[in-house]
Amino acid sequence: MSQVVVEISVSLDGYVTGPNVGIDNGLGDGGMALHDWVFHGNDADRAVLDAAFEATGAVVQGRNLFDIIDAPNGWSDEMGYGAKPTGEVNPPIFVVTHAAPGKTRLGDRFHFVTDGVESAVRRAVEVADGKDVNVMGGGQVCHEVLAAGLADVLRLHLAPVVLGAGTRLFPAEAAPPVGLELVECISTPTAQHLTYRVVKEK
Repeated sequence: MSQVVVEISVSLDGYVTGPNVGIDNGLGDGGMALHDWVFHGNDADRAVLDAAFEATGAVVQGRNLFDIIDAPNGWSDEMGYGAKPTGEVNPPIFVVTHAAPGKTRLGDRFHFVTDGVESAVRRAVEVADGKDVNVMGGGQVCHEVLAAGLADVLRLHLAPVVLGAGTRLFPAEAAPPVGLELVECISTPTAQHLTYRVVKEK
């Protein structure tokens, strides 16, 4: 049975990007430090990345993130989801958006969902073939999935950096509480990989 996994890299002060995010600055100023574990990590970091990729049957993401990865300086034709070569099997990606773009650079594995995050998660579960649905960002979509009670797992890759500003994972204003139970912690020099089970209200 598919699990819905919210998974994202985050700074010690709760930001998933630095400030001044744009098409050519997708992670914001200083935001690349959040993903040092992906590109400069050790064997334990790579094992975390590989395990998540292998477990994933479909992906949900927001439109802002899609626009960045579909831009000329975004994902390349050779490298895609999970920092894996596009020649490998890549999961379908459901993009939460108000309107689908007229054309895309990266092909037909993106599906645009205009009727909300719940619909995107439902459609992703339908095609995941029992594997995980990975909600990969941005921060707003990750929080929406958590706040709506749609997530089964929250996996944070906590980077040893304080960004000071940027895109928050959790909004500053009041939001619904989320109960969590820590089920795994993997510590490396570039990240604390924290996996929580979301405790659902009965």
